Amino acid sequence: MMRVGAIIVAGGTGERFGREGGKQLAKVFGLSVLGHTLRAFESCEIVDEVVIVVHPDRVAEYAIEAEQTLKVTGIVAGGETRQYSVAAGLAALATSFDVVIVHDGARPLVTPSIISEAVHLLVSSGVDGVVVGHPAYDTIKCVDADGAILATEDRSLLWVAQTPQVFRAASLRHAYAAAAEDGFIGTDDSSLVEHQGGRVLMLLGQRDNLKVTVPEDLPVVERLLQTRAEKS
Repeated sequence: MMRVGAIIVAGGTGERFGREGGKQLAKVFGLSVLGHTLRAFESCEIVDEVVIVVHPDRVAEYAIEAEQTLKVTGIVAGGETRQYSVAAGLAALATSFDVVIVHDGARPLVTPSIISEAVHLLVSSGVDGVVVGHPAYDTIKCVDADGAILATEDRSLLWVAQTPQVFRAASLRHAYAAAAEDGFIGTDDSSLVEHQGGRVLMLLGQRDNLKVTVPEDLPVVERLLQTRAEKS
């Protein structure tokens, strides 16, 4: 039987958020941002276990936040970078898992259905990874350090990458080990797998799968959660 583990990355300092306690524990529509994220993974039948990676100084605080979430089997300290934090989550996740999901704790609008869809696409396609995202709808400019436009990119080839990002466990572990050995720094988990020659597919997700970054994001998330609740 296939085993699926998830790493939820919540280790950032939240400097851009600018509020005490950071974005992960900010309250929105009755729960913390992280609480909504955890609820989606708790409700997703395909997910067996969850490891949360948090700021080293806040392990106990996050443990209280996650104590009602039955699938959480570990809360571990992250590092200075997201890549280091995911590596810590991988180390805490049992090697018996076949599939590993990596998700930003600050994306509370993730749904159980998109998590399951990404895992099913990974398994059925035989690729190394699947990244949820959507096409770039805006015109994308490449600029230099002074802001001068160097080129207008062909947006028909460009997608915005989100999370969850789903991988065959062996491929992700190999990519992280290789990155640690050769010093490669990626901008997301997929880039590490790509760097090792892995094949990764994009999966169309919802545009409202927002990442909470600044306080102004909270009212938007609140309204979207309220709309979902009214439709259910």
